[in-house]
Amino acid sequence: MAAPAGLLLRRVLTPCRRWALPGLQQRPAAAPLSAAPPARLYAAAAKNAKRDSQKAKQEETQKKKGRGRRPLLSKPVDDVYLTWYYKRPSYNVEEAVGMLKKFQELDFTYPKQFVYINVTLDMELPKKKKVDQFASIVLLPYRFTDETNKVLVFTENEQEAEIARENGAAVVGGVELIKWILEDEIQMDFYIAVPAIIPKLIPLRNKLKRKYPSTRRNSLGHDIPKMLQFFREGLEYTVQDERLIKTRIARLDMPTEQIVANLKTIIEDICKFKPSSAGPFVKKLVIRSSTSEGLLLNLDGLLPEAEKVEEKEEEPAEDDDEEKPVQESIST
Repeated sequence: MAAPAGLLLRRVLTPCRRWALPGLQQRPAAAPLSAAPPARLYAAAAKNAKRDSQKAKQEETQKKKGRGRRPLLSKPVDDVYLTWYYKRPSYNVEEAVGMLKKFQELDFTYPKQFVYINVTLDMELPKKKKVDQFASIVLLPYRFTDETNKVLVFTENEQEAEIARENGAAVVGGVELIKWILEDEIQMDFYIAVPAIIPKLIPLRNKLKRKYPSTRRNSLGHDIPKMLQFFREGLEYTVQDERLIKTRIARLDMPTEQIVANLKTIIEDICKFKPSSAGPFVKKLVIRSSTSEGLLLNLDGLLPEAEKVEEKEEEPAEDDDEEKPVQESIST
């Protein structure tokens, strides 16, 4: 008996459907729309537990770090030791200079090399303020180089101009020099002037900035020989990186007492810029030569008396009105 035509057609097409749509027959039935999502009754508790676990891990890590660090020892007992296990030694200035001289002899280096200092300052002030970076020039008691700075003298008086030339001025002139300075045809290390010509030099104020002649910087006055000696032979230093001063102070072949005298002169000049409301100004002082390592200096006996008194008796911070003159004196 022959099969019906519809049944026969279904038997023929069924394999083709499976081949064209594989996995169609094995697809699971969709979940009914009325099914509710599973309830998370303990989600908050699990979150708190995870947070406590992370906090415990952090505390454990800090404890492990603390166990690995041993306290630094004060002084080694052997000639050879690991430096990171001991505090950095500090020396009196005379002892440090003697060590630098000994290093030079042992290393067979140049005996007339320069001696340098690195001074780290505390520039912080109350109310999250800072001391402005400053620059200064100081005349050392013992010269250590034949180099001199180039100084220009502003004057329109022929007699004063002759005195300036006799005392080593590099350039002497009046208002005719303004144009050359503005066009960078003349560039000097320092500029000094007599009071009579200063009203005519106002166009140079923005150009020269801190080198503009003023009584506050001792570059404006009538004593031309004294000003010329100060600026030709003076040592200029500046604050770098917000709190660091690096400068040379002497030659290594100079007597120890002369090196110490130059060092104390510079430190005394630096401490003049300390605001009255600030604490100790000099935090760290390192001395070295051109070829040696740096030696940390003990500050006892090096700081001015006013600085040492304020270390012992810290006075309360004054009002801003008393800080203004100090800020004006150190601004550049």
